[in-house]
Amino acid sequence: MKVAVSRLGFGAAPIGNLYREVSDFEALGAVEAAWQNGVRYFDTAPHYGLGLSERRLGVALSGRPRDEYVISTKVGRLLEPFDGSGLDDEGFAVPAHFRRVRDYSADGVRRSIESSLERLGTDRVEIVYIHDPDDYWDVAFGEAYPALEELRSQGVVGAIGVGMNQWEMPERFVRETDIDVVMLAGRYTLLEQPALPSFLPACVERGVSVVACGVFNSGLLSKPVVAADAKYNYENAPSELVERARAIAAVCERHGVTLPEAAIQFALGHPAVVSVVIGSRTAEQMDANARHFAASIPPELWAELKSLGLLGSEVPTP
Repeated sequence: MKVAVSRLGFGAAPIGNLYREVSDFEALGAVEAAWQNGVRYFDTAPHYGLGLSERRLGVALSGRPRDEYVISTKVGRLLEPFDGSGLDDEGFAVPAHFRRVRDYSADGVRRSIESSLERLGTDRVEIVYIHDPDDYWDVAFGEAYPALEELRSQGVVGAIGVGMNQWEMPERFVRETDIDVVMLAGRYTLLEQPALPSFLPACVERGVSVVACGVFNSGLLSKPVVAADAKYNYENAPSELVERARAIAAVCERHGVTLPEAAIQFALGHPAVVSVVIGSRTAEQMDANARHFAASIPPELWAELKSLGLLGSEVPTP
């Protein structure tokens, strides 16, 4: 990928009031902490807080040298003014002053980027992802991608990507287009690696970079002690996955490592993965994630996980 990103990236969904309100002070503090910890890659989307994430990120980064950091945002959900009362019904604690309209058309892509640039207060974004086109392959492939390709040739966009919670459709994009990067949510984590046999080799073969996110599997790997009610894919985790996570955590503990430390660093062991993006809503969370990212992981940890069958022998490790 022509765009260089820091190995640890800042996920800005939480500062869009994901699940609960975050104050402006907390949000700005989280971005400041990311900067102080060496993060120079910041990911957002119109979807996150109905534009709140983009607006807050733009404010937090304003005044910093524009060529020293990378912003990615996404297309596919246009925001239209809406007079509905109450709160957003898609997981963000924000007033429902806008509604999301799925639009992967060429015109929709251009309108979405124009609005994102205005909210971010910048004249360009380095990476644009086609966001969750699970049920929209034809128009995403036939219109969104060519529109982004044109914007890339004009220098408005530095790199084109697709961001999804699955690996199968991203592999089609990798094999059938000239995309630069895939943001893969889950699907290649310390808990499970379904993207390993086919998708990741395709990325290596085609020179497509991978940005890993969702490395905690929605929370199951986010704490040293795995709770019985931990989340997996945004729902209560099945008991067998809770037990698997606890078995991995036990191995980590034997080697003086915590489960989140190993989870953050695991994906970076694959040659296709260039960055791990972690969401943070406060400076304290960001500082903790940076410590997890920088922790020393002994090679014996990965070796024991493989010997116990908790990682496949073919899985590359950091």
